[in-house]
Amino acid sequence: MVLLLGGCSFQSHTPAPVETLYTGKTFKDKPRGSVTQSRYRVQPGDTLYSIAWASGTDYRDLARINRLPSPYTIQVGQWLDLRSVKKSAATASPATKPAKTSTNTSRSTSAAVRSSKQKENTKPVDPKISQEYASTRSSQNINRPLKPALPRKVSKWRWPASGKVVARYSDSAQGQKGLDIVSREGTPVVASAEGRVVYAGSALRGYGKLIIIKHSDDYLSAYAHNRKILVKEKQVVKSGQQIAEMGSTDSDRVMLHFEIRYRGKSVDPERYLPKK
Repeated sequence: MVLLLGGCSFQSHTPAPVETLYTGKTFKDKPRGSVTQSRYRVQPGDTLYSIAWASGTDYRDLARINRLPSPYTIQVGQWLDLRSVKKSAATASPATKPAKTSTNTSRSTSAAVRSSKQKENTKPVDPKISQEYASTRSSQNINRPLKPALPRKVSKWRWPASGKVVARYSDSAQGQKGLDIVSREGTPVVASAEGRVVYAGSALRGYGKLIIIKHSDDYLSAYAHNRKILVKEKQVVKSGQQIAEMGSTDSDRVMLHFEIRYRGKSVDPERYLPKK
């Protein structure tokens, strides 16, 4: 596991799910869908997300079909069924009659974020995955193109919060995988770029109240330890729009842990953010 912040209590609750889902050395340079076989044997450096990317599937379907509970740990040499995942996705893809309301009756009650007037979701991750991330019919699919489509490139990034950077990105194996920004509790947390919220909740261990935004087919950003989440899944947000209030959930201090990921791999946010 990668420790996000050396020498701090953040080590005690390393956010394994995001690391498990969005990193992976084996496929980071391979085109999506390049793995076509019906079964795949896990190789060193693989993660659930990297395998999903290379096989052109959704990591949630991959976990559900192969009965992988959160945090989706896979072992070298383990065989994963890809054929059933693709078959499941194919049966879910035909269009269905539009619902009379915007509410999806099959939407997950574990990972979905209610409005600010409703109780914050804190249920643990369901081993069946569908309770955590829902099916392709009812939940935003992180691996598939967004409709309406978002830009292929992110032209401009902005700082997600004001405050002091107390920990910076490191590309070492056990280094920091993002930025830790310290400020006052309740400090506005804003979207670093335009995108769509693909996760908003508190079920992922080590991140507290977490928001993940998909900006394009390649880029994701993550915002952790919030006091209050102000957006919901599938919501499209503009660059600079407030999405949360800074807090200390799953942290020993008030701070925002911020990450940018390119094709599942952590990158240095300060390479993209404007100079301070």
